[in-house]
Amino acid sequence: MKIDGNCHCGAIAYEAELDPARVRLCHCTDCQSLSGTAFRITAPVREADFRLLRGEPKIYVKTAQSGRKRIQTFCADCGSPIYTTRPKGEGDRTFGIRAGTIRQRRELTPGRQYWRASALPWVPAMECLETFDGDG
Repeated sequence: MKIDGNCHCGAIAYEAELDPARVRLCHCTDCQSLSGTAFRITAPVREADFRLLRGEPKIYVKTAQSGRKRIQTFCADCGSPIYTTRPKGEGDRTFGIRAGTIRQRRELTPGRQYWRASALPWVPAMECLETFDGDG
């Protein structure tokens, strides 16, 4: 599926090709903190299928307790998170596009949820999704 999107202020724009069946929801505490809400919805795309059309995202590197590094990108002007990926040189890269920036987001339904064990107690169980207590 061809998608396009941008940050809230429009300084960053992109397009990509993705498989809608791979859209996922994550309840991990990093996603809660980085999104400012209870969970985050991500649409994974191969790096080769992502094209930045406008702007240059600011980068923040988050090191997990495991030591694994994740690049978090966002708009330096409005703060919208754009995507996450692994550092270059650490294997094939997938860009986890933040669903809120995708113009076609209404057409993308998550099929899986990760880190359900970290879900806030008031978030409904969403039994329709394949569920993992960790990262799968």
